[in-house]
Amino acid sequence: MRMPKFKNSHGERIDSSFHKGNRDDRLVVLGHGVTGNKDRPLMVAVAELLSEAGWPCLRISFAGNGDSGGKFEEATISKECGDLNDVLDQLPEGVKVAYCGHSMGGAVGLKTAVADPRIEVLVSLAGMVRTAVFCDTEFSDQTPDEGFMWDEESCPLSQVFVDDMKEIEDLLEEAGKVTRPYLLIHGTADDVVLPVDSEDAFEAAQGPKHLLEIDGAEHLFGDESYPEVVDAIDEWLCEYFD
Repeated sequence: MRMPKFKNSHGERIDSSFHKGNRDDRLVVLGHGVTGNKDRPLMVAVAELLSEAGWPCLRISFAGNGDSGGKFEEATISKECGDLNDVLDQLPEGVKVAYCGHSMGGAVGLKTAVADPRIEVLVSLAGMVRTAVFCDTEFSDQTPDEGFMWDEESCPLSQVFVDDMKEIEDLLEEAGKVTRPYLLIHGTADDVVLPVDSEDAFEAAQGPKHLLEIDGAEHLFGDESYPEVVDAIDEWLCEYFD
């Protein structure tokens, strides 16, 4: 399986890394969270370990993040849904897709999967559901277009981002429309995206579903949690995507 050089509909490069596996007609696409990129340790670890288990994986950096084109200030859930759709449009013909998203990338996956049947299996890692609450909790001390996310000067807080998060408000309605296999994994010590987001999305989902809460794991999970995370994903994919 060979991957093209991806661009979104705005002509912005979507940086990607491909990990081979022995299932040539299957692909797990991995999307990162806010202020992250495809090279976040969690994304790399999940892709490498799943690849070793035979699952081809594609890590992507949404536009405005990492080495992708575009501006960080323009990166929103809605725009990243467009990026994901554009990547799906450019995949090799006949490839079946599972999507695995972390944090805001989980919100992107949920919002996209409800409208796009090409995502056959959905995996959420500490996936964001209450977007307006998240924005208020994490960034209410910053002025949009002047302040920064978590004091990172490379990650300015834009009004566009805030408006998108508040317009979406939450994704519980979308979760209630999920009928395809949906795996949710969340750490019990996550204080960035609270576990209740995954708990309520799990309750709302209508298809095959499973919620794994990893005791003591924080938002980025950490090295000690990676094997449990990947084992759960592998088992889910073997049951519903093989």
